[in-house]
Amino acid sequence: MDQKRKDLDQVQGSVFDLYREIESIWQRVDRRSEKIDRSVRSPRSGKKIDSLMIIGAILAIFFLCIDITPAQNGVQRSGNRDRASRSSRKIERIDLAIVGGKIVTMDRDYRVIEDGYIAISKDRIVAIGSRSGIGKQYLPAKVINAKDRVVLPGLVNTHTHIPMVMFRGIADDLVLKEWLENYIFPAEAKNVSKDLCYWGTLAGCLEMIKGGITTYVDMYYFEDTIAEATEKAGVRALLGETIIDFPVADNKTPQDALVYTEKFVDRWKGNSLITPAIAPHAPYTVKPENLRAIKELAEKKDIPIVIHLAETQVEVDDITKRYGARPIEHLDKLGLLSNRLIAAHVVFANQQEIELLKSRGVGVAHNPQSNMKLASGVAPVPKMLSKGVAVGLGTDGAASNNDLSLFEEMDTAAKLHKLNTGDPTVVSARDALEMATIGGARAIHLDKEIGSLEVGKKADLIVVNLQSPHQQPLYNIYSCLVYATKASDVETAVIDGRAVMLNRKLLTLNEREIKLQIEKFSQKILRSLGK
Repeated sequence: MDQKRKDLDQVQGSVFDLYREIESIWQRVDRRSEKIDRSVRSPRSGKKIDSLMIIGAILAIFFLCIDITPAQNGVQRSGNRDRASRSSRKIERIDLAIVGGKIVTMDRDYRVIEDGYIAISKDRIVAIGSRSGIGKQYLPAKVINAKDRVVLPGLVNTHTHIPMVMFRGIADDLVLKEWLENYIFPAEAKNVSKDLCYWGTLAGCLEMIKGGITTYVDMYYFEDTIAEATEKAGVRALLGETIIDFPVADNKTPQDALVYTEKFVDRWKGNSLITPAIAPHAPYTVKPENLRAIKELAEKKDIPIVIHLAETQVEVDDITKRYGARPIEHLDKLGLLSNRLIAAHVVFANQQEIELLKSRGVGVAHNPQSNMKLASGVAPVPKMLSKGVAVGLGTDGAASNNDLSLFEEMDTAAKLHKLNTGDPTVVSARDALEMATIGGARAIHLDKEIGSLEVGKKADLIVVNLQSPHQQPLYNIYSCLVYATKASDVETAVIDGRAVMLNRKLLTLNEREIKLQIEKFSQKILRSLGK
């Protein structure tokens, strides 16, 4: 019997070593070569099965079938102490491992880990470090090979109007007031519906996933429908139902919108992906009494508030004339400036107002490309950052940008503020990346959950190719990511511990079907405008 136990221990140790050797060889495979297919195909189902999963399952069954009762009377069951140590080593089973590559954590110390390893269990990161340091402690059900790539926190788009991808390019090169009142509002009045919002959201999520955005903040209509589509796509979102003083597609009065919002919040609050919010459009489109009612509902339901604020000089002049205070001060008098507020644009903020935003804990969504396209102005972002205001990056809606690329926004933000201030040192590449990740998470008050790669946080991350010609040679990872990398370099996206895109293949959405719907709606929109 002792000899049998000894033999079993030796076999078990040998199999464990074999697994690690297979894993080691696996990670050395160059993913650029398409000669090796990392999957096998089931002849019945035609579905792909990860080869490493098969190996792991076989070994798991092997270990479960072996009698590994403790040695009696303290007698070591194997004479080979090293083998026994390896066979008894506690190995933690996890759902997913990101193996290899350069990990840019965006944590407090800005750690960059070479040849890294991220262990994910369910929706959380349970370990992060070097592959040599922690890799042998885990047995993953699935492995994503990040060799020759960079692993980043998922990007956070702090402001958009997601279904407006359906109005991309409908009107350009106009001032904001004319663009809104003569084109966007009429087009929306004739076309916005639950159906358009559903398919527009899927189209926007498709674009954002392919560009590395894993979380977005929305302000639009039919947010309940938008939430359904977003959940289907597997994307994280903070969704603000619009409150506005005039009739719109989903609600004819602000009071109707408040009732709708409360039901929307009750349905989605506590969802793992969706954070419901309320979104007064702007100080110039929502009366003070309605803003007070919005504040009361937000406090009652403990939800965020999303608003456009101090976007143009026209807005500043109008609000000052109406209420005797500039937009930021006006909101403060109404009690809306708080750590639940996410303020989009904030182009016109003086030093006193910047300090007020900081003291109240307001998050700011900076939309450089949209502000440039509409000639709204340049937000004083360097001053905000120097005062400690939480600033994130947003794309705004696709109708005023005209895409949903945070890689473009990072590049633009860094360069715009250098030009605007005449100082090439402001908004460094790392600053820009920070605004797109942990800074954006702070701005939307979700930084305890997302924005950086740290143990305990949500497993929201992207894997980005570093081998494109426009990225070579690589000297500084922040410079490469902000000034050279494109949205199309994103290869894999994981949200809430689930892969939604793998090697540029979408796993939650049907791209062909979505494109057909975009074409159908675009023809309807053109007919509604008499074109």
